[in-house]
Amino acid sequence: MHPRDQTIFALSSGRTPSAIAVVRVSGPQAGLALTTLAGKLPAPRQASRRLLRDGAGQPIDDAVVLWFPGPASATGEDVAEFHVHGGRAVLSVLFAEIAVIPNIRAAEPGEFTRRAFENGKLDLTEAEGLDDLIHADTDRQRRQALRQLQGLLGDRARDWRERVIEASALIEAGIDFSDEGDVPAELRAPAIKAIETLHGEITKVLAAQGHSERLRDGLVVAIAGEPNVGKSTLINQLARREVAIVSPHAGTTRDVIEVQLDLDGYPVTIIDTAGIRETDDPVEQEGVRRARARAEDADLVLWLMEGEQAVDPDAMRSLWKSGDSDRSEGSVWIVRNKIDLMAGGTRPSGEFGISAGRGDGIPELVDALVKFASEFFGATEGAVVTRARQRDLLSRASESLRRSLDLVEDGEELAAEELRAAAYALGRLLGRVDVEDVLGAIFQKFCIGK
Repeated sequence: MHPRDQTIFALSSGRTPSAIAVVRVSGPQAGLALTTLAGKLPAPRQASRRLLRDGAGQPIDDAVVLWFPGPASATGEDVAEFHVHGGRAVLSVLFAEIAVIPNIRAAEPGEFTRRAFENGKLDLTEAEGLDDLIHADTDRQRRQALRQLQGLLGDRARDWRERVIEASALIEAGIDFSDEGDVPAELRAPAIKAIETLHGEITKVLAAQGHSERLRDGLVVAIAGEPNVGKSTLINQLARREVAIVSPHAGTTRDVIEVQLDLDGYPVTIIDTAGIRETDDPVEQEGVRRARARAEDADLVLWLMEGEQAVDPDAMRSLWKSGDSDRSEGSVWIVRNKIDLMAGGTRPSGEFGISAGRGDGIPELVDALVKFASEFFGATEGAVVTRARQRDLLSRASESLRRSLDLVEDGEELAAEELRAAAYALGRLLGRVDVEDVLGAIFQKFCIGK
């Protein structure tokens, strides 16, 4: 029997032990599993209290069971759920009893959601939204994932694809009736208008996103600078706990330290790097190399300096990748530490002043980081694109629509081919055509039982 035709089961709730654990079974043998353990099928979609028994008739647990006959279920197949007490011993016996039923096996990561996708219960953008919702760490990530799960992009992509197909039908009808005088021109005009409208809508969506797809991974901020200027103290202040060793001795931080923060709902990774300087210590040399590499890849660098120390242009240039002239000046901020010891406490305009030890200036720096994150991610509340895959396919569809407009006057056949390419890209976006190459990569990241 093909694995997709087998019945699958898994724990679909959180880590055990727990008060209640939910075990889900999906596939043609789900009803048999329910009757074998609970005695008989309950009424569809109604919770029923049952005493579960093993093959020898011995009680397993006093449980609540549910029955969802397909296709009116989450996966589109017959689904049974066992709500049991979440002890490891209970689950161990329950799993063993389910596993001995013929053609039932343990589910792989994401297999329940993949079956829901394959049975038309959700499209690929909604499946991606579900994955993002499971892994959301901040409220903004949660809201963005939930909108995607509810069909924010999928509904629009389906509408766009249908309209592309309609425009393509008009163009191809013009080809079929090319010997009918003015018929092709009559069909071409509404097709061109429809294509122009579609192209404008998709282009507007792509232009308005900012870095919204990066919200899943978060903003990366590196704290860099020379040794012993207070980088570890600053990251401890931002994290509000001791995550880095603070020492008066230069070169204490030898490796990269990362802290995950939630700044007003924006996920931000703060990186404390080794002090950047020339050294003969091979261990510290490796730390400096890693520090430079992480600073080069960061979205924002906080270059920490002590007091009234002059900015070293050569040290600043070490943050740039070789030959990279695209890094904006705004993505490197000068942060002067120990301002409480500066004469008059003044600093150049456009720089930040803090006292990492006392906490002075930290709230202002955090507010600036929140503002930077807001501008970096763009209008995430209305973001339609949340993954690079989605942006790539929408860009392909937009470009095909543009080319069809350029070609339609010279030959309907070429324009029709570009419209087919646009519909194909939108189909891939939804997961309805030729997506086997991406399904494994997407669903294997799900947790088991989802």
